[in-house]
Amino acid sequence: MITSAIQWFIGLGSTVFIPIIIFILGLCVRLKPSKAFISGITIGVGFIGLNMVVNMLQTALGPAIKLMVSRYDLSLSIIDLGSGPGGPLAFSSTMGVLIIPIAFGLNLLLVWLGWTKTLNIDVWNLWQPTFIGLLVWGASQSYIYGVVAMIAAFLLELLLSDLTQPMVSKYFNLPGLSVTHLMALSPVILAVPLNWVFNRIPGFNKIDASPEKIEKRFGVMGDPLVIGLIIGIGIGILAGYDVSRTAQLGMEMAAVLKLLPKMISMFMESLTPIAEATQAFTQKHLHGKIVNIGMDAALTVGQPAVAATSILMIPIALFLAVILPGNKVLPFGDLTLFVYVFTILVCAFKGNIIRSLIGGAIYTIPMLYLSTWLAPTVTKAFDLGNYKLGSEGIVSFVSAGLWPNAIFVWTAKNFSLVGIVILMLLILVGLYYLNVVKKFNSGEKEVK
Repeated sequence: MITSAIQWFIGLGSTVFIPIIIFILGLCVRLKPSKAFISGITIGVGFIGLNMVVNMLQTALGPAIKLMVSRYDLSLSIIDLGSGPGGPLAFSSTMGVLIIPIAFGLNLLLVWLGWTKTLNIDVWNLWQPTFIGLLVWGASQSYIYGVVAMIAAFLLELLLSDLTQPMVSKYFNLPGLSVTHLMALSPVILAVPLNWVFNRIPGFNKIDASPEKIEKRFGVMGDPLVIGLIIGIGIGILAGYDVSRTAQLGMEMAAVLKLLPKMISMFMESLTPIAEATQAFTQKHLHGKIVNIGMDAALTVGQPAVAATSILMIPIALFLAVILPGNKVLPFGDLTLFVYVFTILVCAFKGNIIRSLIGGAIYTIPMLYLSTWLAPTVTKAFDLGNYKLGSEGIVSFVSAGLWPNAIFVWTAKNFSLVGIVILMLLILVGLYYLNVVKKFNSGEKEVK
């Protein structure tokens, strides 16, 4: 009964269940019902608008990518299914039902203890810790191992969210909000130290390639509209399109780069009252504890540097997949979802597109190798979730190669349950040290 109710609620889709959650959260933090209601509807409309733009991106780029693959005979043996089926797969399993009450209860406990400053309401992206649980279950043949890994992965999500919140809040202008999207959070362990290295390279550290500087230096050529147009035309040429289709793709990419920020502004309009009410509520009832609302990376993908970097990474990822010895995954399904993969990476580089492309290329290399290594386990996870793959054979997707996925699977294979429990304890120690001992982000400290 409960399982069916949860699956029905998730089945409503993010454009319905997220507004409901926002409305309930608004009431819980004593926001006026009318304002909570408007906030819920506004974020739902924002999701609809964002989905329309992302779908346009996928519809426009999908055929072009397919032609590029065919034109240059990019034949690799493992299909990139894309991470899109990951959510339905996760929530169709019993783990997907378990994760919601477990994550909600554990999150509230850790907020009350002061071990985390993130209150995650991003229910949909709980599929990512659940997917890790399915991977571990498939690798170890133990359901219990998978459940423990799923919980540990959720704790890792909170840790990374707490760690990146000041940086995300400042760069994207999201006060009181954080990102709880493991796919987006994972690159930060590379981006932050790499940015430190970039800052110490003479000459290179003086290059400011932010969209604002590019627009200022190159005038109309630096406008996001023109950048999108140029990128679209370039991809059209690589795909072998005729002049008409190339021009159309250019216009569609220009529209994507222009419309994404406008859609994201609706998220800000809806969430600002919620964030302010939450902070006031915690000041009164939680002894002044800082609590940030954890949301989808969709809040950030409309930033011009994120959109430009993500589109430019498409041909780069294809090129890397072809030249890397030992890689068997041909990027396809995940390419148009790079806006989610690279958003926090771009944030760590403060919107510097040159640094972001270098960092993105470096990060893509282990993603390709790890998605190749994990392909049999990914295929097994789909089997465990009774997700029909037809005649696709062994499958994977580029973002299946995230380092958290690989670490949990490797630990389960080599150290069984003891290793997974040790990982969980280390993450809990990290949360305790960061928020209780270090008192990180008690003010507005920024990750350097």
